[in-house]
Amino acid sequence: MNTSPRYLVRSAAVPSFHPANHTGTSNQRLIGPDNVGARRMEVLLGTLEVGGQALPHAHPGLEQACYLLAGTAHVEVAGEAFDMVPGDMCFFPADQMHVFRVTSDEPVKLLVIYSPPYGESPDRVIRPQG
Repeated sequence: MNTSPRYLVRSAAVPSFHPANHTGTSNQRLIGPDNVGARRMEVLLGTLEVGGQALPHAHPGLEQACYLLAGTAHVEVAGEAFDMVPGDMCFFPADQMHVFRVTSDEPVKLLVIYSPPYGESPDRVIRPQG
């Protein structure tokens, strides 16, 4: 008999991976098609080390939102630039180049939400031309 709830995810039990086009970053896929059967969204817990960053890139056909849990960060998206503190949330429209860089002396922790699910497919990342 299975005693674990099907829709409960404990982050301590979720393996991490290092996303493409990022430095000092590890992600854990908390909600997605493979673990809870989500079909229209994906939620990751991201940890970026001091000095870590997402290099310029975009996601074709995918919207992304990030909720900052700890640390501070500088963000650039679609010609805008701003700084984030815990409790802030930002949005990256589909197909728009964006950058995310840790500015604190502590690691950044954030929830990352993709719609539709991204599934971390490096072949779907758009990098700057040049």
